[in-house]
Amino acid sequence: MTDDTVPTTRAITQEHGQNRVSGAGQTDAPPGPGPVNPARPRLGPEEWRVTQDIAAALGETERGPLGQVGRVVGRLGVDRARVFLTRTGEIEAAGGLLLPDGSRRRTPGGVFFHLVRADDTLTREDRVSLFPPQSARNRRATAAGAAATQTMPASATAPTPALIWTDDAYRALAQQLQQDNPGRATTVKITVIGRPASTVEQGQAVALALVSEKVPDLPQGLPEPPAGTRYTVFVARKPWTKVAEALAADPEDAAIIEGYAALDPRVDGIAVYATSATTKRLQAAKRAAQPAATP
Repeated sequence: MTDDTVPTTRAITQEHGQNRVSGAGQTDAPPGPGPVNPARPRLGPEEWRVTQDIAAALGETERGPLGQVGRVVGRLGVDRARVFLTRTGEIEAAGGLLLPDGSRRRTPGGVFFHLVRADDTLTREDRVSLFPPQSARNRRATAAGAAATQTMPASATAPTPALIWTDDAYRALAQQLQQDNPGRATTVKITVIGRPASTVEQGQAVALALVSEKVPDLPQGLPEPPAGTRYTVFVARKPWTKVAEALAADPEDAAIIEGYAALDPRVDGIAVYATSATTKRLQAAKRAAQPAATP
């Protein structure tokens, strides 16, 4: 395997029974009548990464759509493929794009490929490469599959569109939420773990600042939160005294603060009002001192 090819175990395979590129780089045409489809462009490591990123943003996980995205990236280039993705996000944020019969919205992947097809700058060679004609056998299979789903409601056959979190999508979401009455949160709790660089005493309270640069792994489909969030923490003096002593005694220890969080413009970030404060070592020592539970 060379560095400028996609690993064959993860190779992009063209959809709907079209040619498959083997590890030796040869194309195996499907049996049956029909024209031989052009082989897909060979993707380098960067093109393969972009292909995966675009497919993930579109919510496409099947090999067929992934191969289609790969053909767009390989034929038209990384920058042009990203332009189609950006335009897809703008359309989704504005309410999406209906199918020609108006039965339902296109999926984000459907919008993406529609934009590629509708691009009047594509040459005839581009179109043949990006959307190869199906063989007669595959056309019959596609027609049979469409007939089998005609009696099913659109909600049963259409996948849930994956939202692409553009700035327009955020603004549209905020506008929609502002039009509705919010629900009631009965409990709000936050846990902040870290070591403050300094503290400021204010009467019976101690204030400290922590900045979170690490973004955790989140479930697929959620927007990525911004890094560098600033937390201003207020802790009562009495519980903080033990925490400060423990942190001073062990440079590897870290504070564990639980409390109520609120967005507060007066502190330029999120304010945390502590209801409890300890450290990892103090917490471990407390657990070790507890008697073992009897069976």
